Amino acid sequence: MLRDAGATHVIIGHSERRHDHGETDEQVNRKLKAALAAGLTPIVCVGETLAERESGRTGEILRTQFEGSLAGLTPSDFSRIMIAYEPVWAIGTGRTATPEMAAESHRVLRDLARKKFGEKEADAVRILYGGSVKPDNVGGLMAQDGIDGALVGGASLKVDSFTALVNYPRA
Repeated sequence: MLRDAGATHVIIGHSERRHDHGETDEQVNRKLKAALAAGLTPIVCVGETLAERESGRTGEILRTQFEGSLAGLTPSDFSRIMIAYEPVWAIGTGRTATPEMAAESHRVLRDLARKKFGEKEADAVRILYGGSVKPDNVGGLMAQDGIDGALVGGASLKVDSFTALVNYPRA
């Protein structure tokens, strides 16, 4: 139905689905495989809560979500997806991971991709940052190696802020 409506991409495993509705990595995995079978480009979201970050478990949480959500994918399947790092504690709160914090989490995800799918696929996958991206912080985020773009939420609802993000100067 999504393809019939003109959709080309689909967000899977968004923090609201995982944390507000109890969506599991297994459910994300089934949706991911269905999206691939339908010819859609899945954007698979992963990210930790504030308690998990403060207890030093960010890498562990990302690994668990990555491995569970992407279970059974081939390198060819993996080449058709995008990943979004969404620190749950930064979504809708006005808080944002520092550019360095975001870049570190992106490095963790790219390393996981390298180990599971290979160098070529890990270098090619687009990893987006999605946690209260706004015109005043997009520059610092996009300046980091390994952050390939932004998954914009609330800022897309305000014309001025979304226009500024869409027109952000790219290198």
